[in-house]
Amino acid sequence: MSCKESDTEAVDRRRRWLSILAKAPEARLDLLWQALGPVPAYTILRRPETGLVMLHGRISGNGAPFCAGEMTVTRAAVRLETGEVGFGYVGGRHAHQAEIVAVLDALGQREEWRDRLEAEIVSPLADEAEARHRLIAARAAATKVEFFTVAREAGT
Repeated sequence: MSCKESDTEAVDRRRRWLSILAKAPEARLDLLWQALGPVPAYTILRRPETGLVMLHGRISGNGAPFCAGEMTVTRAAVRLETGEVGFGYVGGRHAHQAEIVAVLDALGQREEWRDRLEAEIVSPLADEAEARHRLIAARAAATKVEFFTVAREAGT
């Protein structure tokens, strides 16, 4: 593996990070953010603002598209002193979380921050999300009811 990240790898990593950070519980993300310590200075390009986005779905996952409803989203954008621009979008009215996500997105574009952010913030949040998902799946499985059909032979 080369030291320099390819464009495809960078896009995939950034997409993964933004997904994990956007879905993280705000209090937990803030705790990890505070533990990170000093970060490079940044300028807010877009102050956190809350709005609505339209959610689209598809019937049976691949059928005709339909509007499923609206969702409240908060977004922010920042620029580090070194020029990297980061964006943060989170569900709900979480202005502080959107700003943190934007800063982490910008820092993640800097090679010297990538491994540290992965180890101290992104991986722990991903592991916790997976654990929550397993717990929810286990609770759902505990309520599963299976119905068996008994086929009867003709004439009996």
